[in-house]
Amino acid sequence: MSQRVLSGMRPTGQLHLGHYHGVLKNWLELQHQYQCYFFVADWHALTTEYRNTKVIAQSVWDMVIDWLAVGINPGEATLFIQSRVPEHAELHLLLSMSTPLSWLERIPTYKDQQEKLKEKDLATYGFLGYPLLQSADILVYKASKVPVGEDQVAHVELTREIARRFNHFYGREPNFEKKAKDAIRKMGKKNAKLYKQLRKSYQEHGIDEALSTGQALVETLQNVSLGDKKRLLGYLEGETKTILPEPEALLTPTAKMPGLDGQKMSKSYNNTISLREEPASVEKKIRTMRTDPARVRRTDPGSPEKCPVWQFHQIYSNEVVKSWVQNGCRSAGIGCIECKQPIIKAILAELAPIQERAKRYIEEPESVKAIIAEGCEEVRAAASETLEEVRQVMGLMYR
Repeated sequence: MSQRVLSGMRPTGQLHLGHYHGVLKNWLELQHQYQCYFFVADWHALTTEYRNTKVIAQSVWDMVIDWLAVGINPGEATLFIQSRVPEHAELHLLLSMSTPLSWLERIPTYKDQQEKLKEKDLATYGFLGYPLLQSADILVYKASKVPVGEDQVAHVELTREIARRFNHFYGREPNFEKKAKDAIRKMGKKNAKLYKQLRKSYQEHGIDEALSTGQALVETLQNVSLGDKKRLLGYLEGETKTILPEPEALLTPTAKMPGLDGQKMSKSYNNTISLREEPASVEKKIRTMRTDPARVRRTDPGSPEKCPVWQFHQIYSNEVVKSWVQNGCRSAGIGCIECKQPIIKAILAELAPIQERAKRYIEEPESVKAIIAEGCEEVRAAASETLEEVRQVMGLMYR
């Protein structure tokens, strides 16, 4: 089975070009390369919108429609809503019992968000614990890769530490070493010899490549049970069984989509173009964008690097058009309205098929709900397996 990728977004309503270029275009590629789980993080929305919950439900469906409209394919990826899978909350609770408070307080975004959202009271238990809920989101599906930007790597590293701590506490089953050695004998002589060499290289010499090669070897074994595979992986790494695998950060390119004012495109800056923006509105927004302040008159030369419109050309225009902009702006050979026309044309061309698909989904809300219901059912089966194992190793099975 291909590696599992997990990614989610807070429901903020209809999405804009920043979401499309910053996240969704990456999802469109990932869905063909991995087993992808994409989820609506509605519980995470509550950490900052706990006083304004009425907007969340509509925001959820608006966001899912936009996912489908850009081409996220439920035949390739699994889409679901976080709160429809209560195992997220149970694992979050169980992990909270052993997670040090200091680990949560040191997450960079914890203080950053409190600073940015001063108008909201974020001195809450839920907000402090949201990085742990993110970890539970990942670990409940044993996701091997999590697509993130550089600013989110700390969250994945926290998840790795939490998994490591959990495995250390609860992966020490009775007679673990004997059972692991029994599992090695089941590998066959050739694989067993290679496994022992790789384990020695990693544990005695710290060769990380030996660890990854050993893990790949174990995953390919056909005649070994799932329980024995976990013992072999744990024995390879140390003396414990791997219950919650440590995920890896899958670094994604930094979003380059600027807003209409040159800042990052964001609803909070009121500088967005939504994926369902009317063509007339798109044209008006681009035509009224501010430009290089040096170009007061049509005959004044300008510098493209000082103009927010140039940032759009870097995304939407080919080399010929960009050269035309550079020469025409610096020589005052073209006016700002002329410069903006290729951008208007490119954005409208990009949005047309998205809006056509969105219209179909808006007219068939039951089909959208059916896609989500099916996704929730699928992922809940996977989450239930993890929770059953977690309860078992924690001694919470009372049969």
